[in-house]
Amino acid sequence: MRIRAVETALICICLASAPATASAQQVQTVPPASSSAPTITLDEAISRAKANEPGFAAAVAASGVSKLDRSIARSALLPSVTYHNQYLYTQGTGTLTAGSTPGTPASPRFIANNAVHEYTSQGVVSETIGVQQFVAASQASAAAALAAANLEIARRGLVSTVVGLFYSSLAAENKVTVAKRAAAEADSFVTLTQQRESARESAHADVVKAQLQQQQRNRDLADAIVLAQKARLDLGVLLFPDPRSPYTVATDPAPPALPARSDVEAAAAHHNPELQSALASLHQSDLAVTAARSAYLPDLALNYSYGIDAAQFAAKNPEGIRNLGYSASATFDIPVWDWFSTQHKVKQSEIMRDAARVALTSTQRQLIAQLDEFYSEAATARDQLESLDLSVKTAAESLRLTRLRYTAGESSVLEVVDAENSLATAELAREDGLTRYHMALANLQLLTGTI
Repeated sequence: MRIRAVETALICICLASAPATASAQQVQTVPPASSSAPTITLDEAISRAKANEPGFAAAVAASGVSKLDRSIARSALLPSVTYHNQYLYTQGTGTLTAGSTPGTPASPRFIANNAVHEYTSQGVVSETIGVQQFVAASQASAAAALAAANLEIARRGLVSTVVGLFYSSLAAENKVTVAKRAAAEADSFVTLTQQRESARESAHADVVKAQLQQQQRNRDLADAIVLAQKARLDLGVLLFPDPRSPYTVATDPAPPALPARSDVEAAAAHHNPELQSALASLHQSDLAVTAARSAYLPDLALNYSYGIDAAQFAAKNPEGIRNLGYSASATFDIPVWDWFSTQHKVKQSEIMRDAARVALTSTQRQLIAQLDEFYSEAATARDQLESLDLSVKTAAESLRLTRLRYTAGESSVLEVVDAENSLATAELAREDGLTRYHMALANLQLLTGTI
């Protein structure tokens, strides 16, 4: 009977050691970080993402184009200078006009032209003065301000995405560490139960329960590794040409402090891009109304030309008279009737202006609500960090004491398993709490423009 008992114990030890070996092999399949892999900080991740994200690149391009549009609109306020050259040939009538001397060129067949051969070479200076031109320049400046605000919105949206992926990747790596520790703890407990069974101090049911816990920890470790790899790939898409490039995420020594509520409110009022965009849209709508109304006003067009417009391409004609000369004109156009089209354009612009005002008030309300929401979230997450750390320390001490009591035969295997689960849950909750605080603080910083 004793020999059979020893054989049974050996079989149980072999069966129990098999999952532990598989667990060790599974942990070894995690790809180790290369020694040459770069360490990516949050600032570097944001910088790399700006160079690789197409949506942000489109916003940068739109802002650059709007700045050039502003320059083009301003240049329209200045006089334009062109050098006009033209040669015009018209079929002649073949007869001289009455009273013409012999040798005089025949008159042109088309009465609209001045001569059979006509040469024009003139410098032309043109300028149009009107309210519409000045309003167009102001509209271009407002559009540039709107594009700049939208660029800042795109930048902060990209930063928010990078911050979320960065801290998610960091938390996923830390959760792999937690899963490895929990798996090692489960392997150690299996060994302990087997030793106690061999010493006839516990039943085989304890070994079975410990093995079930070990198998669950191995599955948790495998899931944690997959999630960590997924998080690395999601972040790598924004950082590298090849998302599979090896890299490590720099860890923060300590979470940053939460700024004062008054400082947050002041920064949000002056540096919020959504609010700036809404204000720029309203200003642009006001200018659109002014531009539509300016169609009721007259325009003054000035033109000055200097050069030749003669039958010879020369400074003097055959009689010695100078062909060089100048001409100037001023045109004053007064709008009289356009079948209410200007009035309807004014109505259209006023409708769009009213919509922009509603959008501005809505943005202001959202800013107030988001400010309270993000600050409360950050404050709550910060206050819970100390509690989460205390829970981890308490759960670790509970597991240590429970294992000592189990070794002494004073507690059951269920108490040890429950203590192991409590420690793993507390450690995972601490990682989630850190991520929550980092994200809440980042949202607050994005709202106030401090990141």
